[in-house]
Amino acid sequence: MADFEIDSRELEEFQRELDALVKRFPNEAKRLMVRSGNHARKIVLRKAKQSVIEDTGEYFSSIKRGKVWVDESTDEYKVRTYSRSPHAHLLEYGHRMVGHEPDKKELGFVLGFHIFDKAAKEINQKWNGILEKEFDKIMEKL
Repeated sequence: MADFEIDSRELEEFQRELDALVKRFPNEAKRLMVRSGNHARKIVLRKAKQSVIEDTGEYFSSIKRGKVWVDESTDEYKVRTYSRSPHAHLLEYGHRMVGHEPDKKELGFVLGFHIFDKAAKEINQKWNGILEKEFDKIMEKL
């Protein structure tokens, strides 16, 4: 039988790097979701500017990216995009047009733009590409 010696220094170094990566993973995962949420916000904002023709107050600047959270039931990182504008739901889903006092007669119905629904379809199509691009940026830093 032949005697041989195994040099495990490189393996031990790889193990140390892997341990460091695992310790940094939660923070990097949150950064990944923050950046991906920013991309989602840009898509929603672009759809809003395409759909809403009139200047409706601060609607465009009210579209925000929420905080990243971990869904406890699935252990997934999640982020949302929303509008904090008080009239956002009227633009999204539509509303009744009502006349002035005293009769408040209904004049018609204004259809909604369904901005977030349209943006969600586009985001779902592009989501894997967005995550892949952001993941590559994180891996380059490491």
